[in-house]
Amino acid sequence: MKFYRNLYIGESIRDPAKIRKKLKRYARLNNVWLIAYAAENRQLEIYHCVMLQQPYYRDNPPFVVGIAGSQEEAEQILCRIAQEAVLQTGCADLAAYLFGAAGKER
Repeated sequence: MKFYRNLYIGESIRDPAKIRKKLKRYARLNNVWLIAYAAENRQLEIYHCVMLQQPYYRDNPPFVVGIAGSQEEAEQILCRIAQEAVLQTGCADLAAYLFGAAGKER
């Protein structure tokens, strides 16, 4: 599993390093929501970390852009990313904002 260099962390997440380690081991976490980049459609997706228990994610680990303590907090982080993108680039292309036109992290 890969994590965005400037990972967005929700306010309710107390120890992000510990959460990252657990996510890499695909541990079951109750109140952790992920914002992940879906390269096939160049979109950000929100889902509960329990989804990582599915066999698909062992072979296709997500690229995590943000970690939140609830779905509402994940939505707030996503809104913050969108606001930052519009302020800096003038458009709401979140993938281009986060990774640039070449697809590399900023």
